[in-house]
Amino acid sequence: MADRQGSLGCTIAAGALSLLVGCGAAAAQGAPPPAVSVMPVVSRQVTETGDFLGRVTAIDKVDIVARVPGFIEERLFTEGQKVKTGDLLFRLEQATYKAAVEQQRANLAKAKATAVNTALQLQRGQELVRNQNIPQSTLDQRAADDAAAQAEIMQAQALLDQAQINLGYTEIRSPINGRIGLAIFTEGNLVSPSSGTLATIVSQDPIYVTFPVSDRFIQDVQQASGSGRIEPQDVVVKLMLANGSEYPQTGKIDFTDVKVDQNTDTLLVRAVFANPNRILTDGQYARVTAERKTPVDALVIPQRAILTDQSGNYVLVVGEGNKAAAKHVTTGANQGADVVVQQGLNDGDVVIVDGVQKVRPGQEVNPAPTSEPSASADGSAAPAGGGSGQSGSSQTAPAKPAGN
Repeated sequence: MADRQGSLGCTIAAGALSLLVGCGAAAAQGAPPPAVSVMPVVSRQVTETGDFLGRVTAIDKVDIVARVPGFIEERLFTEGQKVKTGDLLFRLEQATYKAAVEQQRANLAKAKATAVNTALQLQRGQELVRNQNIPQSTLDQRAADDAAAQAEIMQAQALLDQAQINLGYTEIRSPINGRIGLAIFTEGNLVSPSSGTLATIVSQDPIYVTFPVSDRFIQDVQQASGSGRIEPQDVVVKLMLANGSEYPQTGKIDFTDVKVDQNTDTLLVRAVFANPNRILTDGQYARVTAERKTPVDALVIPQRAILTDQSGNYVLVVGEGNKAAAKHVTTGANQGADVVVQQGLNDGDVVIVDGVQKVRPGQEVNPAPTSEPSASADGSAAPAGGGSGQSGSSQTAPAKPAGN
């Protein structure tokens, strides 16, 4: 009796389990596919941009130093004023150097007088030797004396020139146009070449802005350009000031370094800007945006459609039978809320942009066109920010392709 009851219990339990499994399978078979928002991939004209951190650098910068020792007799500038090439800045005490000039002038006059006498002696000796009144050796000595006298003139002239140069160094003039800083030494101080900087002059208009660009970013832009090369004249450089306003002048690249810095994997780029109102100052930081003048055709999708796994960036596309499939992509520069896709997608592919968290590769989906237009639909591109100072190109999401 007990055996029959046990068998009956097992039969009932097995039947209930089968019923539950059957109901679950029926429910699973009847579940609708997840709804997702999709967008077709289209080629658009985009403007390639990149954001960087740069430093303003004066084109000309001169540290004024004394060329000769002397006491500062006058300072003829106001600290912070604009100066022009040739403007007198400092005057050193000149009495000693004027005396040296007069002494060398006297030495030169003496050498010339000696040369006149040796020339006359040589001329007389030439007449006497023809009549054999003096030996040839005497004539040779007189010729040597005349040559030595001419050399004395040259030496005295050189010493006079040097004395005049030293006298000129007592007037220290500006070698460039620019703005002069603080005077390190005041009137009455004894200065010399070893005293160091007396004041510093920097030019302000035009002015340089230098910024490092990653080697990877350059390669991405060059690949996206199609031609494989971006010429400096094809790029416009803009600046964002510390107060958030855009600098009114645009710059142009005039130099790129000849080698990549191995420590930072960056290439130094330099742009030149007009600075008529002296807004930019040597040494300050600025946010730099480099923008290509001519838009290029590129495949663009919303950044939120980009997923990431161990193999890199990928997107989910809707294929035949409304089934999701993963495609790995190579991304380029950001275009506002969008990103350029360099490799991995074709024009016309349908990409899932919303609802990717609910989808796995191979799963059937219920696609619907996204209600939000692409941020780059008008062909414009807002600069993309990033912690590294350059535009980024991907974001992370939980979905991953099967088999990775």
